[in-house]
Amino acid sequence: MVIFHRVRDYFSGYRLLMRSAALLAILALAAAWPAASARADGDPASDVLAVQSLFLPQDASVSTTQAAQLEQLLREGQHAGYQIRVALVASAADLGSVTELWRKPQTYAEFLAQELGLVYHGPLLIVMPNGLGFHAPPRHLHPVSKLPGSIRGLAPGSELGSAAINAIRQLAAASGHPLPLPTVRAPHTSAARTIEDTVFIVGVVICIVAFILSALDRPLRIGRKQSASAE
Repeated sequence: MVIFHRVRDYFSGYRLLMRSAALLAILALAAAWPAASARADGDPASDVLAVQSLFLPQDASVSTTQAAQLEQLLREGQHAGYQIRVALVASAADLGSVTELWRKPQTYAEFLAQELGLVYHGPLLIVMPNGLGFHAPPRHLHPVSKLPGSIRGLAPGSELGSAAINAIRQLAAASGHPLPLPTVRAPHTSAARTIEDTVFIVGVVICIVAFILSALDRPLRIGRKQSASAE
Protein backbone atom coordinates (compact mmCIF):
# COMPACT_ATOMS: atom_id res chain seq x y z
CA MET A 1 0.00 0.00 0.00
CA VAL A 2 2.90 2.37 0.73
CA ILE A 3 4.17 1.86 -2.81
CA PHE A 4 0.67 2.47 -4.17
CA HIS A 5 0.37 5.77 -2.30
CA ARG A 6 3.80 6.87 -3.53
CA VAL A 7 2.86 6.06 -7.11
CA ARG A 8 -0.44 7.88 -6.68
CA ASP A 9 1.32 10.94 -5.27
CA TYR A 10 3.79 10.80 -8.14
CA PHE A 11 1.09 10.85 -10.79
CA SER A 12 -0.83 13.53 -8.92
CA GLY A 13 2.20 15.74 -9.17
CA TYR A 14 2.63 14.63 -12.76
CA ARG A 15 -0.89 15.76 -13.67
CA LEU A 16 -0.29 19.06 -11.89
CA LEU A 17 2.84 19.52 -14.00
CA MET A 18 0.86 18.86 -17.18
CA ARG A 19 -1.82 21.34 -16.17
CA SER A 20 0.86 23.94 -15.44
CA ALA A 21 2.45 23.28 -18.83
CA ALA A 22 -0.90 23.70 -20.55
CA LEU A 23 -1.51 26.97 -18.70
CA LEU A 24 1.92 28.26 -19.72
CA ALA A 25 1.18 27.32 -23.32
CA ILE A 26 -2.09 29.26 -23.23
CA LEU A 27 -0.34 32.31 -21.78
CA ALA A 28 2.46 32.09 -24.36
CA LEU A 29 0.01 31.87 -27.23
CA ALA A 30 -2.00 34.75 -25.78
CA ALA A 31 1.15 36.88 -25.68
CA ALA A 32 1.78 36.19 -29.36
CA TRP A 33 -1.86 36.70 -30.37
CA PRO A 34 -2.00 40.52 -30.55
CA ALA A 35 0.48 40.61 -33.47
CA ALA A 36 -1.63 38.19 -35.47
CA SER A 37 -5.00 39.60 -34.45
CA ALA A 38 -3.98 43.15 -35.39
CA ARG A 39 -3.96 42.08 -39.05
CA ALA A 40 -7.63 41.12 -38.75
CA ASP A 41 -8.72 44.36 -37.09
CA GLY A 42 -11.11 46.88 -38.62
CA ASP A 43 -8.22 49.17 -39.52
CA PRO A 44 -4.83 47.58 -38.70
CA ALA A 45 -2.75 50.66 -39.53
CA SER A 46 -4.57 52.80 -36.96
CA ASP A 47 -3.69 50.31 -34.19
CA VAL A 48 -0.04 50.14 -35.21
CA LEU A 49 0.50 53.85 -35.86
CA ALA A 50 -1.07 54.72 -32.53
CA VAL A 51 2.07 53.41 -30.83
CA GLN A 52 4.81 53.50 -33.48
CA SER A 53 5.82 55.41 -36.60
CA LEU A 54 5.68 52.74 -39.30
CA PHE A 55 2.98 50.37 -40.52
CA LEU A 56 4.73 47.78 -42.69
CA PRO A 57 2.63 44.72 -43.60
CA GLN A 58 4.29 41.53 -44.75
CA ASP A 59 2.78 41.68 -48.23
CA ALA A 60 4.51 45.00 -48.94
CA SER A 61 7.51 43.02 -50.28
CA VAL A 62 9.95 45.39 -48.63
CA SER A 63 13.46 44.02 -48.16
CA THR A 64 14.96 43.81 -44.69
CA THR A 65 17.47 46.48 -45.70
CA GLN A 66 14.75 48.90 -46.78
CA ALA A 67 12.71 48.14 -43.67
CA ALA A 68 15.72 48.99 -41.51
CA GLN A 69 16.29 52.17 -43.56
CA LEU A 70 12.68 53.23 -43.08
CA GLU A 71 12.84 52.70 -39.32
CA GLN A 72 16.15 54.54 -39.00
CA LEU A 73 14.98 57.36 -41.27
CA LEU A 74 11.91 57.91 -39.11
CA ARG A 75 14.04 57.92 -35.95
CA GLU A 76 16.52 60.37 -37.43
CA GLY A 77 13.68 62.57 -38.65
CA GLN A 78 12.20 62.70 -35.16
CA HIS A 79 15.59 63.59 -33.68
CA ALA A 80 16.02 66.31 -36.31
CA GLY A 81 12.62 67.79 -35.47
CA TYR A 82 10.50 66.25 -38.21
CA GLN A 83 8.08 63.61 -36.95
CA ILE A 84 5.99 61.70 -39.46
CA ARG A 85 4.08 58.42 -39.41
CA VAL A 86 3.98 56.21 -42.46
CA ALA A 87 1.68 53.42 -43.63
CA LEU A 88 2.56 51.16 -46.55
CA VAL A 89 -0.58 49.58 -47.97
CA ALA A 90 0.22 46.88 -50.51
CA SER A 91 -3.22 45.31 -50.91
CA ALA A 92 -6.85 45.76 -49.95
CA ALA A 93 -6.35 43.18 -47.19
CA ASP A 94 -4.04 45.64 -45.38
CA LEU A 95 -7.03 47.96 -44.90
CA GLY A 96 -8.98 45.50 -42.80
CA SER A 97 -12.68 46.33 -43.00
CA VAL A 98 -12.22 49.61 -44.92
CA THR A 99 -11.34 48.00 -48.23
CA GLU A 100 -13.44 50.60 -50.07
CA LEU A 101 -10.48 52.97 -49.56
CA TRP A 102 -8.14 50.71 -51.54
CA ARG A 103 -6.27 52.63 -54.26
CA LYS A 104 -7.47 55.89 -52.71
CA PRO A 105 -4.33 56.94 -50.82
CA GLN A 106 -5.34 60.55 -50.15
CA THR A 107 -8.81 59.59 -48.93
CA TYR A 108 -7.28 56.94 -46.69
CA ALA A 109 -4.77 59.47 -45.35
CA GLU A 110 -7.66 61.71 -44.27
CA PHE A 111 -9.52 58.76 -42.78
CA LEU A 112 -6.48 57.48 -40.89
CA ALA A 113 -5.73 60.96 -39.54
CA GLN A 114 -9.18 60.99 -37.94
CA GLU A 115 -8.63 57.50 -36.51
CA LEU A 116 -5.36 58.64 -34.90
CA GLY A 117 -6.72 62.00 -33.81
CA LEU A 118 -6.68 61.20 -30.09
CA VAL A 119 -3.01 60.15 -30.00
CA TYR A 120 -1.25 61.78 -32.96
CA HIS A 121 -1.61 65.08 -34.81
CA GLY A 122 1.48 65.26 -37.02
CA PRO A 123 2.16 64.55 -40.69
CA LEU A 124 0.89 61.24 -42.05
CA LEU A 125 2.08 59.55 -45.25
CA ILE A 126 0.25 56.76 -47.08
CA VAL A 127 2.03 54.70 -49.74
CA MET A 128 -0.09 52.59 -52.09
CA PRO A 129 0.85 50.95 -55.38
CA ASN A 130 -1.02 53.63 -57.34
CA GLY A 131 0.31 56.68 -55.46
CA LEU A 132 0.74 58.56 -52.22
CA GLY A 133 -1.54 60.25 -49.73
CA PHE A 134 -0.41 62.95 -47.33
CA HIS A 135 -2.15 64.62 -44.42
CA ALA A 136 -0.91 67.10 -41.85
CA PRO A 137 -2.53 69.68 -39.55
CA PRO A 138 -2.29 73.34 -40.62
CA ARG A 139 0.84 74.10 -38.63
CA HIS A 140 2.67 71.30 -40.46
CA LEU A 141 0.93 71.30 -43.81
CA HIS A 142 2.72 72.67 -46.83
CA PRO A 143 0.54 73.78 -49.74
CA VAL A 144 0.44 70.94 -52.26
CA SER A 145 1.75 73.28 -54.94
CA LYS A 146 4.95 73.77 -52.91
CA LEU A 147 5.65 70.09 -52.41
CA PRO A 148 8.13 68.38 -54.76
CA GLY A 149 6.50 67.23 -57.98
CA SER A 150 7.55 63.63 -57.33
CA ILE A 151 5.49 63.69 -54.12
CA ARG A 152 2.38 65.13 -55.75
CA GLY A 153 2.17 62.68 -58.62
CA LEU A 154 4.34 59.71 -57.67
CA ALA A 155 3.04 56.29 -58.68
CA PRO A 156 5.35 53.91 -56.81
CA GLY A 157 4.07 50.72 -58.43
CA SER A 158 5.40 47.68 -56.60
CA GLU A 159 8.43 49.50 -55.15
CA LEU A 160 6.67 50.63 -51.99
CA GLY A 161 9.83 50.66 -49.89
CA SER A 162 11.78 52.93 -52.23
CA ALA A 163 8.76 55.18 -52.73
CA ALA A 164 8.28 55.57 -48.98
CA ILE A 165 11.97 56.34 -48.38
CA ASN A 166 12.07 58.96 -51.15
CA ALA A 167 8.80 60.55 -50.05
CA ILE A 168 9.87 60.82 -46.41
CA ARG A 169 13.16 62.47 -47.37
CA GLN A 170 11.50 64.94 -49.74
CA LEU A 171 8.77 65.84 -47.28
CA ALA A 172 11.36 66.34 -44.53
CA ALA A 173 13.47 68.51 -46.84
CA ALA A 174 10.41 70.58 -47.78
CA SER A 175 9.90 71.18 -44.06
CA GLY A 176 13.47 72.35 -43.60
CA HIS A 177 14.83 69.10 -42.16
CA PRO A 178 16.87 67.36 -44.88
CA LEU A 179 17.66 63.76 -44.04
CA PRO A 180 20.49 61.68 -45.57
CA LEU A 181 19.75 58.19 -46.81
CA PRO A 182 20.57 55.86 -43.91
CA THR A 183 23.26 53.25 -44.44
CA VAL A 184 22.31 50.11 -42.57
CA ARG A 185 23.16 46.45 -42.57
CA ALA A 186 20.40 44.11 -43.55
CA PRO A 187 19.00 42.56 -40.36
CA HIS A 188 17.67 39.03 -40.34
CA THR A 189 14.48 40.28 -38.76
CA SER A 190 13.30 42.93 -36.35
CA ALA A 191 13.76 42.32 -32.65
CA ALA A 192 10.02 42.57 -32.02
CA ARG A 193 9.20 40.02 -34.71
CA THR A 194 11.88 37.67 -33.34
CA ILE A 195 10.38 37.84 -29.85
CA GLU A 196 6.86 37.26 -31.16
CA ASP A 197 7.92 34.27 -33.25
CA THR A 198 9.94 32.79 -30.38
CA VAL A 199 7.05 33.12 -27.93
CA PHE A 200 4.66 31.53 -30.43
CA ILE A 201 7.00 28.61 -31.16
CA VAL A 202 7.60 27.99 -27.45
CA GLY A 203 3.85 27.98 -26.86
CA VAL A 204 3.29 25.43 -29.63
CA VAL A 205 6.09 23.20 -28.32
CA ILE A 206 4.64 23.31 -24.80
CA CYS A 207 1.20 22.37 -26.17
CA ILE A 208 2.67 19.40 -28.04
CA VAL A 209 4.63 18.22 -25.00
CA ALA A 210 1.57 18.56 -22.75
CA PHE A 211 -0.53 16.58 -25.24
CA ILE A 212 2.06 13.79 -25.43
CA LEU A 213 2.38 13.59 -21.65
CA SER A 214 -1.40 13.51 -21.31
CA ALA A 215 -1.61 10.69 -23.87
CA LEU A 216 1.05 8.72 -22.00
CA ASP A 217 -0.72 9.25 -18.69
CA ARG A 218 -4.11 8.08 -19.99
CA PRO A 219 -3.27 4.34 -20.22
CA LEU A 220 -1.76 4.47 -16.72
CA ARG A 221 -4.94 5.96 -15.30
CA ILE A 222 -7.04 3.34 -17.08
CA GLY A 223 -4.80 0.62 -15.66
CA ARG A 224 -5.18 2.00 -12.14
CA LYS A 225 -8.98 2.02 -12.48
CA GLN A 226 -8.99 -1.55 -13.71
CA SER A 227 -6.77 -2.63 -10.82
CA ALA A 228 -8.98 -0.85 -8.32
CA SER A 229 -12.11 -2.49 -9.72
CA ALA A 230 -10.41 -5.91 -9.61
CA GLU A 231 -9.63 -5.47 -5.93
